[in-house]
Amino acid sequence: MSSAHRFDRGHTDDLMSYLAASPSPYHAVANAAERLEKAGFRQVAETEAWDAAAGGRFVLRGGAIIAWYVPEGATPATPFRIVGAHTDSPNLRVKPLPDTGAQGWRQVAVEIYGGTLLNTWLDRDLGLSGRITLRDGTHRLVNVDRPLLRVPQLAVHLDRSVNQDGLKLDKQRHMTPIWGLGEVSEGDLIRFVAEEAGVDAREIGGWDLMVHSVEAPAYLGRDRELLAGPRMDNLLSVHAGLAALVAAAGSSSLPCIPVLAAFDHEENGSQSDTGAEGPLLGNVLERSVLARGGTFEDRARALAGSVCLSSDTGHAVHPNYSERHEPGHHPLPNKGPILKVNVNQRYATDGSGRAVFAAACERAGVPWQHFVSNNSVACGTTIGPITAARHGIHTVDIGVAILSMHSARELCGAEDPHLLASALTAFLEG
Repeated sequence: MSSAHRFDRGHTDDLMSYLAASPSPYHAVANAAERLEKAGFRQVAETEAWDAAAGGRFVLRGGAIIAWYVPEGATPATPFRIVGAHTDSPNLRVKPLPDTGAQGWRQVAVEIYGGTLLNTWLDRDLGLSGRITLRDGTHRLVNVDRPLLRVPQLAVHLDRSVNQDGLKLDKQRHMTPIWGLGEVSEGDLIRFVAEEAGVDAREIGGWDLMVHSVEAPAYLGRDRELLAGPRMDNLLSVHAGLAALVAAAGSSSLPCIPVLAAFDHEENGSQSDTGAEGPLLGNVLERSVLARGGTFEDRARALAGSVCLSSDTGHAVHPNYSERHEPGHHPLPNKGPILKVNVNQRYATDGSGRAVFAAACERAGVPWQHFVSNNSVACGTTIGPITAARHGIHTVDIGVAILSMHSARELCGAEDPHLLASALTAFLEG
């Protein structure tokens, strides 16, 4: 597991820009699409016929994006090499009737999305982002990236036991952000959003809005060897997958079709038309086969020879809570990506998957580590087992080790994003 790989700070700088520009899944896929178009990929609509020409393509649906590159000479049975990731992160999302308040404060009603660490949203300057849907069916992105909202914590003088007994937060009563003073006015928030988006509020038919921390990503530590920022679970993997796909598309000879599949709704189970349990990826792969003149037999052969690396963040060993980790497996920042293993199939990795991942890291000159949960601590899961079960594709779970997972602001090694992207590039190149 030794490495001669050198740290590319330019990749991490670019990741920081991507994180800052992507406060919602809709922004994440829009920014991904822009990067792909600059690399020569073209968007195709699901409602139109697809052709057999070589080159890069991508499909957008809501907060999900599937992109792939068909090399010259690809046959209908050419297998796929897939990097899977997700675009969503735990946060606070605006309710259908958002205008609320109490005691002279104007507030915004929110619903808790995913398994967020509630306390990390307290006393932070929060912006508002997402998308609005107009009555003609079109969408507009919204990003109010300035201090707009705040969830204030109760002062210690009014909760003297908080530092002894711990902070106890009720999701309904204690997590409602404030955004001003005065009487509550129905429709106030959406009128504000309409003004920010430059549209008439009467034209807004629906919205998918959420809050985000406006604090920018930053290097941290004496030697700036750490990276602190929002939504690294899992935009770090989306960004690495984008870089790897673009790099693989520039290869002169590819024995496979490289794919990036970035889904929405992983943080609440993946059960949606844009989630990993939906039909999106399967439809794209099948239509790619059929567009090249393939049959059901060709599709079956292509999927049987395909491999997916499900890339999501994992847990670095926490120096203050090391007893919560498996004693023999302590992943550390800047030691390379992690191979995630769980024999109960919370992760999809098996021994042959380990060999695929190890070979990719070796070709890239990248070190790597193992991750397995403490037997006494429940293990999380990813899109990996879903992808394997739904499509019959051999899947391996990997990622980058971080601290503060599901916090409004997470922490990783500054070298690891580039190490992951390098391993993914070697994997996509086959």
